Amino acid sequence: MARAPRIAVFRPDDERLASAVETLESRGATAIPDPLLSVEPTGNVPTAATDMIVLTSKSGVECLTAEGWTPQTATVACIGPTTADRAQEAGWDVDIVPAEYSSAGLVTALDDAVAGKDVTVARSDHGSTTLIDGLEAAGASVSEIVLYRLTQPAGTGQSTVMAAGNQLDAACFSSSLTIKHFIDTAERRGVRSEAIAGLNRAIVGAIGNPTCKAAEKYGIRVDVVPESADFEQLIDLVLNAGP
Repeated sequence: MARAPRIAVFRPDDERLASAVETLESRGATAIPDPLLSVEPTGNVPTAATDMIVLTSKSGVECLTAEGWTPQTATVACIGPTTADRAQEAGWDVDIVPAEYSSAGLVTALDDAVAGKDVTVARSDHGSTTLIDGLEAAGASVSEIVLYRLTQPAGTGQSTVMAAGNQLDAACFSSSLTIKHFIDTAERRGVRSEAIAGLNRAIVGAIGNPTCKAAEKYGIRVDVVPESADFEQLIDLVLNAGP
């Protein structure tokens, strides 16, 4: 009997990781959960009135709702449907979702709507400059608030050793930061080059183009990228690609 493919998944250790494991195992794979990211809320909320609130993740929505914050009259822009769905579940009206689910996509979608407006970008401590620079270039007065920090939990990163030992058949990366934490952990364990080589012998999926570019920067070949930033689509592509 053929061995079930071993597929590493990198999600925060909450319902997202549990869902990924359940999906993989229901499809006959052996999930290797490695929660390389932890979401640590800061307790921060916007304190001043704003014309628009820009949200880049469902974690951000969850942090705000946990603090009892609501957008009131502010226009709500969400980076993609997952974030928008969580905002709508909280009872908020979502006004703008870009066609491309990325910071660049948000800038394009908001380009004609922010001139002279006060815009609050609410996100993690690892946001790129693309969003703020683009909004300011479009004429917005932009403030940024850090809703949560993204850290690597202690004791994670065992997948790096498995990759180095050719024990992974595939890996699903959910963000640029999971790539960085994977590489940093492999470096600390003295298996960086071996882990990268092991990934390049496996099927590697990246949730979107920024994650793909981050992987390629470290010499990791990416085999599949879903059209939209949907983790189940990523899993489907990885499974259909092999191994």
